[in-house]
Amino acid sequence: MSRTLVSAIPGRVGEQVRIEGWVARVRALGGLTFVILRERTGSIQAILERGEWPNLTSEAVVAIEGKVVENPRAPGGYEILATQVEVLNQTHGQLPVEVSGTELGCGPEVLVEQRVLTMRHPKQAAIFKVQAAIVEGFTAYLRSEGFLEIFTPKLIATGTEGGSELFSVPYFGRQAFLAQSPQLYKEMLVASGAERVFEVGHVYRAEPHETSRHLSEYVSLDVEVGFIQGEEELMALETALLRHIFAHLAATCEAELMLWGGVPTVPAEIPRVTYAEACERVGELSAQGEKSLCQALGSELVFVTAFPATERPFYAMPVPGAPHLTKTFDLVYRGLEITSGGQRLHALPALEASMVAHGMSPEAFGAYREAFKHGMPPHGGFAIGLERLTARVLGLGSVREASLFPRTRNRLAP
Repeated sequence: MSRTLVSAIPGRVGEQVRIEGWVARVRALGGLTFVILRERTGSIQAILERGEWPNLTSEAVVAIEGKVVENPRAPGGYEILATQVEVLNQTHGQLPVEVSGTELGCGPEVLVEQRVLTMRHPKQAAIFKVQAAIVEGFTAYLRSEGFLEIFTPKLIATGTEGGSELFSVPYFGRQAFLAQSPQLYKEMLVASGAERVFEVGHVYRAEPHETSRHLSEYVSLDVEVGFIQGEEELMALETALLRHIFAHLAATCEAELMLWGGVPTVPAEIPRVTYAEACERVGELSAQGEKSLCQALGSELVFVTAFPATERPFYAMPVPGAPHLTKTFDLVYRGLEITSGGQRLHALPALEASMVAHGMSPEAFGAYREAFKHGMPPHGGFAIGLERLTARVLGLGSVREASLFPRTRNRLAP
């Protein structure tokens, strides 16, 4: 007999089925044994009458065959009257975490260390279903707007943004680096004639941090657009993009979102403040400053604009008449910066001068500079940190909880 998923059970009343999954709970009562079986589409109760049944332990992998009946008192309204039980694999040793309760009751380090086991809990599984749906919404909206999905190298010859936050790796007798972002490739592909590109890919930051907001490896949702007139177009694009993503979450993950507090929304208008105005309101725009800024403006989402040139990479476009400022922005969501973006320099002489001003050698950026020689349009873009966005949507305490197997300064396993 082939396997029937729990999600298909309502359509199989009165039929013999075979279900397979993990034993969530076992309870003996009045000569009967009640087993809750869990698999990827849900859970169902099976009833075993008196008989020689195998010993069932929590989280053992089993197959149960029997008749589907309706029972309003059973979880989900249906149950299986078992006629055969087969243990496909037993557990070994005591479980490090009990995953059958309403809450896991363990700290974030245990959640990560025991990720394979803790993901069997509905709330933990919900995190990564929501995260996958965020990517679905992101890619679907951009494709509908004429964007091309790209896949850029993660082994590179030089740092995207300069500085020392690079992981160095040996590469056939020379030094290479893990990419901090696909930024330079995005711009080059705008110049290729593609005009509008996006990527979902891993990026790497060798930042010596061990905080709830930093990861050494994370997934970046990158966007780059050609033929723009200013950063306002990019902020409007991201606003529309987030509206689409959140609507997609509401349509596909309502049950998962409700486990964590509800469905997110985008306000009719996202407030905008300049970097200088933000600092006047909350002082330094640090982790605490970002939280205070959202509270002060009474909005979960806030755009911060006009960052100083000293705070931005070499490719940032200066504000006309105020070269100490840039046409850039951050988006802060529920007290955490989830996006950086802005308009880029598109004239080669200005780009090379900015490289030198940032202490970088233009000669180190051969292919990138070459793209600017043959017709680079005005362009710009932004990047959203997937783990940060997931953490803010669900109200998680740390971005590490939104990474399946997080990499931090002190964690390289599992």
